[in-house]
Amino acid sequence: MSPPEQPRRFFVDRSLGRVAVPKLLREAGWDLITLAEHYGVPQDETIEDTRWIEDSAKLGWAVLMKDKRIRYRQAEIAAVIEHQARCFVITRGDLTSAAYAERFVTNQQAIFAASNSPGPFIYAVHTDRLERLYPPHH
Repeated sequence: MSPPEQPRRFFVDRSLGRVAVPKLLREAGWDLITLAEHYGVPQDETIEDTRWIEDSAKLGWAVLMKDKRIRYRQAEIAAVIEHQARCFVITRGDLTSAAYAERFVTNQQAIFAASNSPGPFIYAVHTDRLERLYPPHH
């Protein structure tokens, strides 16, 4: 069985790093652009989260990031809603680059399928499944 076709490009937030995680995902066949590649270094260090959420959503890129507290960050959630962003977040801060990349790759089919749906949404990426954080299930 051939792997599912990647529906779109992914945007990788600075929280996942500039090099190791993007390299591992690219080796697994993902089409992505990092925050540093999109905005340039050192500007990438000063871009507000709300700005890159807006910019990536406008370009049609789904977002990969790491943020333990995303569900509590009102400004970021407001930006996700306003710009119909599609976000996939790892809510653990203590993993290695290889472990972060492995989580995305393990859930690749579910992530690619979900990223075909319209936003706004935020999914937590666990070791073996996705969990919808926003919008909450009723």
